[in-house]
Amino acid sequence: MTNSTSTTAAAAGTARAGRREWTALGVLMLPLLLVSMDVSVLYFAIPAISADLEPSGTQQLWIFDIYAFVLAGLLMTMGSLGDRMGRRRLLLLGAAAFGTASLIAAYADSAETLIAARAVLGIGGATLMPSTMALIRTMFTDPAQRAKAIGLWSGVMTAGIALGSVMSGVLVQYFWWGSVFLVNLPAMALLLVLGPFLLPESKDPNPGRFDWPSVPLSMAGVLPVIYGLKEITSEGWHAQYVVSITVGLLFAAAFVHRQRTTASPMIDPALFRGRGFAPSVVLNLIGSFAMMGSAYFTTQYLQSVLGKSAMEAALWALLPSVPIGMAAPLATTLVQKGVDRAYVVTAGFAAGACGYALLALADTDSLWLVLVACGVLASGIVMVISQITDLALSSAPVERAGSASSLMETGGEFGGALGMAILGSIGTAIYRHDMPASAPDVARETLGGALAVADRVPGLAATAREAFTNGMQGAAVAGAVLLAGAAVLAARTLRGIRLTDK
Repeated sequence: MTNSTSTTAAAAGTARAGRREWTALGVLMLPLLLVSMDVSVLYFAIPAISADLEPSGTQQLWIFDIYAFVLAGLLMTMGSLGDRMGRRRLLLLGAAAFGTASLIAAYADSAETLIAARAVLGIGGATLMPSTMALIRTMFTDPAQRAKAIGLWSGVMTAGIALGSVMSGVLVQYFWWGSVFLVNLPAMALLLVLGPFLLPESKDPNPGRFDWPSVPLSMAGVLPVIYGLKEITSEGWHAQYVVSITVGLLFAAAFVHRQRTTASPMIDPALFRGRGFAPSVVLNLIGSFAMMGSAYFTTQYLQSVLGKSAMEAALWALLPSVPIGMAAPLATTLVQKGVDRAYVVTAGFAAGACGYALLALADTDSLWLVLVACGVLASGIVMVISQITDLALSSAPVERAGSASSLMETGGEFGGALGMAILGSIGTAIYRHDMPASAPDVARETLGGALAVADRVPGLAATAREAFTNGMQGAAVAGAVLLAGAAVLAARTLRGIRLTDK
C-alpha cells in the first residue's frame, strides 16, 4: 500500500497545474485576504462599536487583541491537525466557523458577545492560513508554478493587512459597524460551495497519534510572549510584561523538548534537517520584524505628525502597494531565469535596508519621502517572504506541509510583535530623551499625549512632532543595520540551495 502511494505521488509530482488548480487558488485567495484584513479591520470601526456597546477599557483592548492572540496561539496546532485529518476538511470547517462567527460579531449586542465572536474568528483564521498554504504545496507540484502561486499568496497576505483599515473606514462611513464583519460571509460561502469540488484532499498517510499535551504547551509558549511584546510596545518595559515573556519562553523550551523526545510530535524536528527550512524560518521572522516595526512609526507619522485624518492616512498608505504588487512576481521571474535564490533574497533585504535608510532621512514634513521609503522597504520584504516561503515548503515533505506552513506563520507573528516592541522601544526612548523636562508627564510619554495637551503649552506640538520624528529616524537606522545583517545571513545560508520535490 505504501509503495503504491509513493508511486502515485511521484507521478503526480511531474504534472503541471491546469485551469482547475488556478481557479481553486482564486477561491482560496479571497478568504485568505479577508482573514488577513481582520487583523486591522477594526481600526475605524472601534469608535462606533464603543458608542453602541459601551465596552470598558479592558473589554475594548480584548475586542482588538483576542483575534490575533488566538490566531497566533493555535497556528501550530491547526497546521499539525490539518496534516492528520486532511487540509481541505480542516479548511472547510474553519470557513464555516469563520462565517458563523462573522455573523454573530456583526449583530453582537454586548462587548462580551463581540469578544467571544472575535475569539472564534481567531480559531477559524488559524485553520485557514496554514491550510491554504499547504494546499498550494499539494496542488502545484511543478516548482515554477508553485513559486508563482506562493508569490500570489504572499501578495494577498500583505495587501489584506493594508486594505483592512481602508475597507473598515469606507464601510463604517456608509453603513454600520457590523458591516465590517458581514463582508466575510460571501467569500466563506463561496469557499464552502466550491471547495469540495475544486480543492483536493491531502493529508499525511502515516501521521501517528496526535500529541494532545503539545497543544497547551504550544499555546503557553506563544501567547505570553506575544502578549508581553505587544504590551511593551504600548506600555513600556514593565516587570509584569518581562515576566510574561520569560514564562512564555520557558514553556516554549518545554514544547521543543517534548517535540524532540515524544514518539509522535506535533512538529516533527526532522523538518529542520532540510538545508533550506531552518534559515527560511529565521529569515521570515526578520522580514516580519522589519515590516511591522516600520508600520508602527509610519501610521503614527501620517496621522500625528503630518496631521492627516485616519481615512486620509489609510488612503495615502495604499500608494506603496503599487510597487509591492510587482515585487513577488519579479523575484519569482529572476529565480526562474537562473538567478540564485540566495542573491534574490539578499537583494530583497538590501532593498529593505535602503527603505529604512530613506526613512531615517525624513523630517516633520516628508510625506513623499516616507511613502517612497515604505514602498521600497515593503517591496524588498515581499521579495524575501515570497522566496523563503517557497523554499520552506519545498524543503519540507509534502505530508508535513501543514506543519511547515504553521511554523512559518508563527515565526511571522513573533517577528511582527518583536519588531514593534524593539523598534518601538528605541523610538520611544529617543522621543522621551528629546522632550524637555518641563513638558507635562503625559506629553513626555507619547506623541498622542503631547498633542492632547498641546493647546495648554505653546510650542509643545511642534517639539513633540520633532521628537517623534527623531525617534523614527533612530529606529530606522537600527532597522537598516538589522536588514543589512540579514542580507549577509541570506547570502551565506541560502547560496546554492536547489529545490527538489519530496
